[in-house]
Amino acid sequence: MRNRPIPGSSGLVRPMSLLADPVLHAPCEPVTDFGAGLARLVEDMFATMYAAQGVGLAANQVGVGLRVFVYDCPDDEDVRHLGHVVNPRLVEADGFTVRGPEGCLSLPGLEAPTERFERAVVEGVRTDGSPVRIEGTGFFARCLQHECDHLDGLVYADRLSPRRRSRLARAAGKSSWATPERTALLREG
Repeated sequence: MRNRPIPGSSGLVRPMSLLADPVLHAPCEPVTDFGAGLARLVEDMFATMYAAQGVGLAANQVGVGLRVFVYDCPDDEDVRHLGHVVNPRLVEADGFTVRGPEGCLSLPGLEAPTERFERAVVEGVRTDGSPVRIEGTGFFARCLQHECDHLDGLVYADRLSPRRRSRLARAAGKSSWATPERTALLREG
């Protein structure tokens, strides 16, 4: 029997910010108010992530320029990692680099081989201000690095070679959410 609610069960699904939305391309501000609004944001982020069938979501992906992300992500051994981090800092990213398929809820339906470190460690706090340290390997490490990138104003396409970005831009141009501004952003690099 659970003694706490399922994350997102009382949250609202928020609209997703898509590539070229300015909030995705600017560094997020640190959280300074740890009140009820922050708890509501985290709950809504979980609801939005689950509705979009994602494994991680940064606050700027729902239009909020604050340093917060949520995750419900397996690692390579299929161990589930579930939680949130406020004011996260990527304090370690090491091991060998792995090029693997990476997608993003802000670039729906697309993915590209992206290099990430095999291991990542993120430190920050929870909504109540208590410290948290999260270590991930494999796919979960990829998720942690991806979400920290979002909070620094980057999307995974920013890590691609010009050739791979060009391929992604062509694929984006065929998507239902494509606009000239969005595909141009990918082409410009």
